[in-house]
Amino acid sequence: MKTISRCYTAGLLLLLGSAAHAQVVDLGKSQITFGFKQENVPGEGKFRKFTAQISFDAARPEATKANVEVDVTSVDFGDAGWNNDIQSESWFNTAKFPKSTFVISGPAKAISGHFEAPAKFTLKGVTRDVTASFTAKPDAGGTLIEGSVPVKRNDYKMGEGPWSDTSVVANEVAVRFKVYVKK
Repeated sequence: MKTISRCYTAGLLLLLGSAAHAQVVDLGKSQITFGFKQENVPGEGKFRKFTAQISFDAARPEATKANVEVDVTSVDFGDAGWNNDIQSESWFNTAKFPKSTFVISGPAKAISGHFEAPAKFTLKGVTRDVTASFTAKPDAGGTLIEGSVPVKRNDYKMGEGPWSDTSVVANEVAVRFKVYVKK
């Protein structure tokens, strides 16, 4: 029993230690959107609900950490019919996969005025390596981290069956983010 208690306490201290390094994210000033093309016409959607734990210091980008969880059921195209359709089994399949995650999996690097970081992106139960490209704009209250992650929707089984045809809906999707972290 003491061993279990010690393991639990050690684990809790590790979690609390990691959380102490995460900065507070102002969700009111943050957003996650995605851009796509259907029949070569640009479109955009957004997610209304997500959580984010971020640790970023421009002077030490190699120590960057990020863990973002998106409530995929909160997808919004601005049209109730489209919002309902995109949650179907062929697309997000929110009944089975209501969450998507993005986790920085390695050190960020400063490159010509912006940063790049390797990450793991999980959608519909599929995890792929991706690269996030972002800028960091500090102000008096914190830092706005803004960037994008290019993904190929067919890699994540987004648009199965006849919707997998990339001549109708392009395979390239740009997931864009603005995350404001407070000082």
